Amino acid sequence: MIKIGSYNIQKSIGVDARRKPERILEVLREMDCDIVALQEADRRFGPRETTIDPELIASTTDYKIVPLATRQLSLGWHGNAILARTDVNIIDFKRLELPALEPRGAVMADLKVNGALIRVAAMHLSVVSTFRRRQVASVMQQLHEHAYQLPTVLVGDLNEWRDTGRSLKTFSPHYEVTTPGRSFPSPLPIASLDRIITSPEFSVEECGVHRTKIAKIASDHLPIWARLSLADHPAQSTSSGAESVCQ
Repeated sequence: MIKIGSYNIQKSIGVDARRKPERILEVLREMDCDIVALQEADRRFGPRETTIDPELIASTTDYKIVPLATRQLSLGWHGNAILARTDVNIIDFKRLELPALEPRGAVMADLKVNGALIRVAAMHLSVVSTFRRRQVASVMQQLHEHAYQLPTVLVGDLNEWRDTGRSLKTFSPHYEVTTPGRSFPSPLPIASLDRIITSPEFSVEECGVHRTKIAKIASDHLPIWARLSLADHPAQSTSSGAESVCQ
C-alpha cells in the first residue's frame, strides 16, 4: 500500500494573507503520505526562491526533496516539487517542459517505495482549457518516452472544474482519473481542481480531501490524498478514461 498526496501551497500564503511555511509543514505531517507533490512551492519571479526552507523540511518532517530544481534557491521546477519519505529510494527524475502561454512545467520521478518501483508525475496545469489539453498530451508522451515502463501515478492541480472536462479525456484511455473531492477554495470548497490519475497496475483503495482546521487556513487549496495498492502483474484496464470520485 502506498499513500500519495498533492497540495497546492500557494507559495505558503494562507487565506489570512500571511506567509507561514510552518503551517504547510504541519499539514504535511498530518497527512502522513509516503510521497507528496507540491504546487506553487517557489516564488514565481526573480531567483524563484522556495517558500519553504529545505533545512526546515529536513528537521521537522520525515521527507527528503527530489532534486528537481535548476536554481540554487528553488525547491522545484516551475513551482512543482516532489517530497518522499527518507526511506524511499530516488532512482531517477526528470523535468518536463509544457506548452503554455506562460512558463509552465511538470516533473516526474522514479521511486522505490515499500519495495515497489513506481513512476510519479506532478503537475500544475493551465487555467486555459486549450492549453490544458495540450499539456496533458505532452505529459503523457514524455512519461512514456523511457525505454522501460513503470506503474505510474500522476497528481496535481489540474485547474479543471468539471469531471466531464475535455482535458481529463486527454489522459491515456487505460488510465483512471480519480477526484478525491472538493478542494478549492479551502475555507468553503466548491471545486475539485486537484486530482489523481493512475495507470492500470494501481487500484485506488481509499482517497479523500484533508480538511483539518489548519489545512483550511494554510493555503487556498486543501490537499488531497489516496491509498494505492499495486498489482503483482499489470492489470488489463476495462475503463476508457474512467472517472472515479471519492468523498
